[in-house]
Parts: sequence; C-alpha cells; structure tokens
Amino acid sequence: LLDILNRRGFERELSRSIAFIKRYSASAALLVLDVDRLKPINDAFGHAAGDQVLKAVARTLVDQVRASDVIGRLGGDEFAVLLWNLSQTDARAKAAQLEQAIDALRFSFDGRAVQTGASAGVAILDTHSEMRTALVQADSAMYVRKAQRRHETA
Repeated sequence: LLDILNRRGFERELSRSIAFIKRYSASAALLVLDVDRLKPINDAFGHAAGDQVLKAVARTLVDQVRASDVIGRLGGDEFAVLLWNLSQTDARAKAAQLEQAIDALRFSFDGRAVQTGASAGVAILDTHSEMRTALVQADSAMYVRKAQRRHETA
C-alpha cells in the first residue's frame, strides 16, 4: 500500500542497524510517529480516505529524510523512522520538522476539507541500545508529545 517497510521489515532493519551501531560505535535516532485523527477520517469517509492519508504521510516522510534513513509503518496509524548520525538535539529538530510537514497536509473528502497531523517521539540509539527497549522509549516519548500537542491546541 505505502511502498515502505511493514513492521516486520522495519524491525529487521532496526535490529541490523543496532548491531552495526554496537560493532562500529555509530549513532542513530529512532522516531515513532502517530498520525492524528485517522480513525475519525476512516469513520466519516471510509478506509479509502484513510489509505489516502497514510499514503500522503508515507510520501512526506520519504521526501523529508535521506536515502540512507529507514522508514516503516509499524501498524495502523503509527510509523517509524531510523535516522543515522544525529545528535539528540538534531533528532528532536527533525521530529518537529516531520510533524510540521505532516500537519501541513490537506485533504478533501466528499467536498469537506480535512487535515491530519502527527506526534513524534525520539529515542537515541547507541552501543547500549536494544531494539525492543528503543521502540518502547520512542513510543513512550511519542505519547508524551501527543499529550503536549493536545494541550497546545486546547
């Protein structure tokens, strides 16, 4: 559907990447992004509309990262991005840039203007990282960010 890795493919690449990081003392950042308001879009306009949103988000992610970075859909409305050689500050800046790019997407379904957004959490990968722990850290950071964004718009 999206021309990016599925969860299994992304986890395989993440596992390989962590092995590389440990072997060569490299660094990377793992971002987990959750697409906002996808369920209401699916409910109101059908799954074809939701698929259109997911395709646009995937295209946006591909357009915003380097060819050496890895993008995957973890499932439902959750995506992951592995970014090589970024400091925590740069990774947070990139997460904010990806949020802004997805926030800027606009759709029209049944003559109604619709927008979505995304919240991104960051985990820094180093020689001590483990795949499951990194995914949990990035996912937890994403939920914190989602709550912050809800508070900002309230």
